[in-house]
Parts: sequence; C-alpha cells; structure tokens
Amino acid sequence: MTISLVVVSHSEKIADGAAELAAQMAPDVQILAAGGTMDGSIGTSLERVLAALEKAADGGVVVLADLGSAVMTAESAMEFVDNPHGVVLADAPLVEGLVAAAVAAQGGAGLHAVKRAAEAAGAPPRSPEVPAAQVAEGSVTGPGPDFTGDFELINQAGLHARPAARIAGGIAALDARVTLNGVDAASMTALMTLAAGRGQGIHVQAWGLDAERAVNYIGGLVQAGFGEP
Repeated sequence: MTISLVVVSHSEKIADGAAELAAQMAPDVQILAAGGTMDGSIGTSLERVLAALEKAADGGVVVLADLGSAVMTAESAMEFVDNPHGVVLADAPLVEGLVAAAVAAQGGAGLHAVKRAAEAAGAPPRSPEVPAAQVAEGSVTGPGPDFTGDFELINQAGLHARPAARIAGGIAALDARVTLNGVDAASMTALMTLAAGRGQGIHVQAWGLDAERAVNYIGGLVQAGFGEP
C-alpha cells in the first residue's frame, strides 16, 4: 500500500497549495492538508492534524510541517494515533520535501525511504566519502564512481520541475550518492538550477550499494522522456 503524506502548515492556503503541487507529481499518493486553525485563522490546529492522520490510509504516514509550532502540533497529534510506529515526522522543507516524498511514495518506497527522500531535499549536497588511506599523498581526487552513465534529454521541456522531482525522489530513496552534471541528484532544487534543455547531455555518477540501480533509474527516466512529449 502506498505511503500517505500529511502537510501541516500555519496557513490553510499554503498546506492546500503544497498538497496540490505534490499531487501533480504523484497522482496515486494520498496527500492530506492540515493547515490553519478551525476558524480559518493563521496557526495550527491539533484537531485538523488528528483528522488528517485518522483519514490517512493504513500503509504508513509521513508528516511534514512548516514552522516550529507546527512541528509541535504534529508531534502532539502523533501521540494519539493507534499505530505510532506507522507515523513519522520528516525534518524537511515543506514544499520541496513534500514533492520529493510524494515522488518516492508514488514509486512504491516504504515509510522510512519516503521520509529519507523528504529530508534529502533539504540536505546540503552530498559528495562521495573517501577514506584517507585511498587518497594518494598530494592528490586532490579520490577513487572514481562505482557506476556512471551518459544520456541525452529528449523531452521537449528538458529538466524542469516534474522530471527533477522524479529523479530526486527516486534517488533519495536509494542507498547511493549520486551526482548529475556535478550536482546532487537527490536535490530537486539543485537539478533545476542546471536548466538542462532538450538535446543536452547529462552525466551521472553514482557511489554505494544502489549505485548501478541509481544510474539505471535515471537513464530509464531520461530515455523514456519522463513520460512527456
């Protein structure tokens, strides 16, 4: 069963808008908005968060919140759920984290993989960890990646928001460190800064247990045009 997502915000409009945006990337994922207070004011509502958690499917729930008191409200609501082990709070930026989590959930990732995908969206760029013993004296480079791939963007719009979200969400759920044209492939924002258009080549490098799977995942998306014209 697909993981559900709950969005907690001080603003009802922000929660609804973020949920609407993420739903465009992951149409099969249940995304529930719990923004604002019961009277429509700015703030958070324990009742609204509890209602969203109760409405969520039984496959597990990842909660994302915008500001400090929203986190506190979410944590309080989580204490009342019947299955506390099936609900986790992600320490992630609300919009980018939600989109990455939604894409990961759409791809069938489990509870903690979806949480990692959300949190990776706000993490600093990851670089390969190179043991000191593997770096020659006076060298500034370490061992090469475990797997690499070179592909050409064929979809009309190139690497815009939706393809970037699909790449980032899928990669964040894998046990691999991956770069695409030198930026962190688990960061939707970093990928979009490339402004890569149709016909442009992309170079993928991956390290880790899922390195080969990561390169194949990105290659498959690119070669299928991300399902777009």
